Amino acid sequence: MGTSRRLAPYYDMRSQHQEILRAAKAGPLQSLTDRELALREHPVTIYPQPYRAVRAWVRFGPEAVRVDAKLCRSTPLAVGIEFRAGEQVFRCWVWGNAVTVDEMRE
Repeated sequence: MGTSRRLAPYYDMRSQHQEILRAAKAGPLQSLTDRELALREHPVTIYPQPYRAVRAWVRFGPEAVRVDAKLCRSTPLAVGIEFRAGEQVFRCWVWGNAVTVDEMRE
């Protein structure tokens, strides 16, 4: 018996959500500080819906997790993202090099 290719994306998403919720128990979601963002020196681009699909590294306390996210905002150095796990929605700023465009989900 094989696995269903049709259900594989669902199982991947469920596994990722469980990993995010497990990491969230290790500490709060970390986001870049106002000083790191330097919003007074850098312009901010706010993206209207639909957002662009990205993969990003985020930290919950000491735990690093790679998540499927949506691009919401950006500066020349940082990216504001949004991602879900179960019923929870998480938002944070991460460095731009921690994010890659997810060509598969576009």
